[in-house]
Amino acid sequence: QVQLVESGGGLVQAGGSLRLSCAASGRTFSSYAMGWFRQAPGKEREFVATISWSGSSTDYADSVKGRVTISRDNAKNTVYLQMNNLKPEDTAVYSCAGGGFSRNSGMYRYWGQGTQVTVSS
Repeated sequence: QVQLVESGGGLVQAGGSLRLSCAASGRTFSSYAMGWFRQAPGKEREFVATISWSGSSTDYADSVKGRVTISRDNAKNTVYLQMNNLKPEDTAVYSCAGGGFSRNSGMYRYWGQGTQVTVSS
């Protein structure tokens, strides 16, 4: 069993940056691919980024490519999402997920509660 806790969200002006963190419990964290998803009010959950268990492979949604970097530190059981040049349309609840290297949220077994990111124009 893996428990995930996100942090790092907040209010930022357009063009600003945030780094989200997702701390995982459990000894098996390093064996799981991890992902970040987001959900804006009134919209469906959407894929943001994913990273393989080793960190050697990543994938990004086209909407964030070039502005977002996913990384992980298996020694700290933590996955990160560095977001730069934020836009108002990035406003959403961001959740980390564990267990799949996929754009499909259904492939992930574990989910955090999410952290709110609000980007003002």
